[in-house]
Amino acid sequence: MGVYLDSKKPFSIYGSEKKQPYFVDKTRLLSELLPLVEAGGNYVCITRPRRFGKTVMANMIAAYFEKGQDGSSLFEGLEISRLEPEGRHQNQHHVIFISCNEVPRKCSSYAPYIDRMESRLKKDLQHAFPDIEMDAEAALWDILDEIYETFEETFIFILDEWDYIFHQDFAKEDDRKSYIRFLSSLLKDKPYVAFAYMTGILPIAKYSSGSELNMFLEYTMATKERYCGYFGFDDSEVDELYQRYVSRTDEVKIRREDLRAWYDGYHTMSGVRLYNPRSVTAALTDNQLGNYWTSCGPYDEIFYYIEKNTAAVRDALVLMVSGIPADARVQEYAAASMNLRTKDEIFSAMAVYGFLSYENGKVSIPNKELMDRFADMLRKEPSLGYVYRLARKSEQMLRATLSGNTDEMAEILEYAHNTEIPLLHYNHETELAAVVNLVYLAARDFYRIEREDKAGIGYADFIFYPETDRTADCLILELKIGHTPEEAIRQIKKRKYALRFEGKLGEKPLYSGRILAVGIAYDRKTKKYCCRTEVLERNA
Repeated sequence: MGVYLDSKKPFSIYGSEKKQPYFVDKTRLLSELLPLVEAGGNYVCITRPRRFGKTVMANMIAAYFEKGQDGSSLFEGLEISRLEPEGRHQNQHHVIFISCNEVPRKCSSYAPYIDRMESRLKKDLQHAFPDIEMDAEAALWDILDEIYETFEETFIFILDEWDYIFHQDFAKEDDRKSYIRFLSSLLKDKPYVAFAYMTGILPIAKYSSGSELNMFLEYTMATKERYCGYFGFDDSEVDELYQRYVSRTDEVKIRREDLRAWYDGYHTMSGVRLYNPRSVTAALTDNQLGNYWTSCGPYDEIFYYIEKNTAAVRDALVLMVSGIPADARVQEYAAASMNLRTKDEIFSAMAVYGFLSYENGKVSIPNKELMDRFADMLRKEPSLGYVYRLARKSEQMLRATLSGNTDEMAEILEYAHNTEIPLLHYNHETELAAVVNLVYLAARDFYRIEREDKAGIGYADFIFYPETDRTADCLILELKIGHTPEEAIRQIKKRKYALRFEGKLGEKPLYSGRILAVGIAYDRKTKKYCCRTEVLERNA
């Protein structure tokens, strides 16, 4: 056993993962990989956003196949033990597992990075196969070829975060080309490769110009159905985790629907909706909702992708912050560009890195966790022009609404109209909804805002659910073009939207504050706004 060859590390890490209270059994993936291992010479690359379980799965695969370990107890009771009860391949293969995101101390150039990788693996091979004479200058592939010819030994290669080097400043363009040639020389058309499995964020196609790594079959979240269910959590898995959470938590502070609002919203090619696994497990562990996946960076992590051309994307941002998907032609290979210019390039990068979800030719903001980060950006970045100016008005708009200052509300909406927003054609209430959502952006600090939310006997345009203080005012907002705000409020009453804030029969309501009906109307002829608010009686 060595650092890379048949290492104890994956076995230990996956063993620790299995002991976690919110562990999810994804070992069915092994049953899909077993035929590939048996056939030999297969190459799989699975790309996903960060924190979507790629490393957990890589450790699981290594722990199952690698020699020198006894995984009978580790995999006992997991699904693979039922699907493959004989365990014919379990702990029967030499596994070379390399975490490509590990670098030498004080690494400032490509040479020490790749030298460390080569020297460590050579040392492992020398220890495992002492009868092979290894020239210090020999290439890794030559050494592995000799091992195969002498002992007929084959290897499973697992490369986690294979594309790490492409995100590092110390790697220049020539270095990146050298790295691709290194992987090609190591893996392509080699009889000693029983199976090769790579994970990363960005697809190979961007980097491998030509045939260097064309032996890999690539599986991305947006374009390939196979393996979709193994990265991220689906509804049934989160249901099970939530039941565990309830059974082991004395004071339950998270509702099941909270997990959906905060962490759901990613789409796979197969149509399955996925939750961010990192955020779900962290929230249940802490018994607190929060920005776990995005907590490693503020809004400027998102702004990095759009700063080169804010004009191209800001109208689409307004729609997405309003819950309306925006058109985009996502090409995942474009995400690797260091010079994002067009809207499609920018949204491609954001979808690949997990900041946007992509489905049927449209991108959207997946959930509240990310919506909060987008809202931060819109309120803090002046280069976004009218979007920034209106977002800055949103605190004033919320105060005016809660105090019933309808003249000030109308004045702010007039200001929005006079900024000559490209979206503001008002041919449909969708455009009005987008702008109204923007001028209420600050409300997201205190409310969960749902658009077209089912309530009573219809669908309300917007419902504001208090999040930080359940005694705060609840808001139901209805929009009208060519009608009066009084008609909007009558609709709220007639369709009993306020029932959305009432508890179940015999239970105390979850929200105890006032229920405020808000009517906003726009007159196309006069180009004037009129607003009304009214406190609704409970149980009305």
